[in-house]
Amino acid sequence: MSKYPVDIKGDLSKPPHGAWFLIKWLLMIPHLFCLCFLSIAFIFVCIIAFFSILFSGKYPEGLFKFNTGVLRWYWRVSFYSYGALATDKYPPFSLQPDKDFPADITIQYPKKLSNGLVLVKWWLLAIPHYCVIGAFSGSWGRGGLNLISVLSVFAAIVVLFKDKYPTDFFKLVMGFNRWVFRVGAYVSLMTDEYPPFRLWDD
Repeated sequence: MSKYPVDIKGDLSKPPHGAWFLIKWLLMIPHLFCLCFLSIAFIFVCIIAFFSILFSGKYPEGLFKFNTGVLRWYWRVSFYSYGALATDKYPPFSLQPDKDFPADITIQYPKKLSNGLVLVKWWLLAIPHYCVIGAFSGSWGRGGLNLISVLSVFAAIVVLFKDKYPTDFFKLVMGFNRWVFRVGAYVSLMTDEYPPFRLWDD
């Protein structure tokens, strides 16, 4: 089985402790402020990339690195906060890889992308994935809860009393996030390889 070009990593070598998960919503605010502006830039980059791929079949490499960095930032904040609650190490304010942080995302730069697929992959071809990931990452009601955050909070409660993140829960949370970010990269035009319908790499 070939390796998918979007690689999501998360390491429990520095697991969370105590009741920090109760106030992480507050600690996230500076990152959410930055990500608000980065998200706007991300969308503009996707639009520029769309026309570049449509006419030349190439995603400008500098823009590709920028959007990879934005997704990396999102994943680090998610891993720290209610997308996994798997570390208490504060995420860096950076688009670049950081070997000291236990979560990272890497995306292989494609030398050539399909001019035709760019017209349909971000909406039509992605519909089956939208339906699937909507079931576990979409918000439930006004509280903004979803399956990933519920599993993460439950795992954090287990950590609070047993000082150990449940292995099966971590694997499941990682699998859900892996699926979401792979689809995110695909619909952001960063790869032509269709995301697999699976949670695991093996």
